[in-house]
Amino acid sequence: MDPQALAAALRGSSTVVSARAGGQLVGLARVISDGATICYLQDILVHPGFQRLGVGRELAVRALDPYGKVRQKVLLTDDEPGQKPFYESLGYQETVDCQGGAVRAFVRFD
Repeated sequence: MDPQALAAALRGSSTVVSARAGGQLVGLARVISDGATICYLQDILVHPGFQRLGVGRELAVRALDPYGKVRQKVLLTDDEPGQKPFYESLGYQETVDCQGGAVRAFVRFD
């Protein structure tokens, strides 16, 4: 993503949280939401040197904290095999495995 698009994405986010170590940015998470019915956990980005240390989990918890009463919490992510157990540990299910009711997901990439 080019820097201008990233800056616009951050400005348009409902919530942005970050993690720092020694003054350096090592992680970032952001949420897009209407604040009442739905929120999208859009990004959890953690520097490779800080992965598997709890940084991503802490970022997700902090980013989603304001949306505790929001029923639909949505996440779309790449098909990276290592991500599945992480997101499942946060309580997310792949829609194909969802037992909480009928769920249908659609996506469009332009």
